[in-house]
Amino acid sequence: MPQSKPVHYDDAGPEVRAVYDDIKATRGIHDVNNYWKHIANHSPTLKRTWETAKEVMASGALDSLVKEMIFVAVSASNGCEYGLRCHTDTARKQGMTDEMLGELLAVVGVASQAKILANGYQIPVDKDY
Repeated sequence: MPQSKPVHYDDAGPEVRAVYDDIKATRGIHDVNNYWKHIANHSPTLKRTWETAKEVMASGALDSLVKEMIFVAVSASNGCEYGLRCHTDTARKQGMTDEMLGELLAVVGVASQAKILANGYQIPVDKDY
């Protein structure tokens, strides 16, 4: 059960509407998704989170698809169903295939297992690294 009520555009104050307008313009969408609507309950968090996401997710040394796939990996690792669904859908729209998703999740699985074993055994880092 959600811990907050979504803030819809028509009910939002000017600060929230300004962020919503920027999200919609930047992403070329007609409405913001539930993530933004719920964090809009605290407009400073909404603004800060959007500005950071917009900057980090812009194309740079890593392209947008790679960044979305990283989001998929982190969401899967952390058990975040919302992030997994949203970012998998976005990555698919940007060209991620079923084969790419399978390989990505295989890497997440082996990395997670390796980290559990390394932490469980408290394995010291090798000098060469």
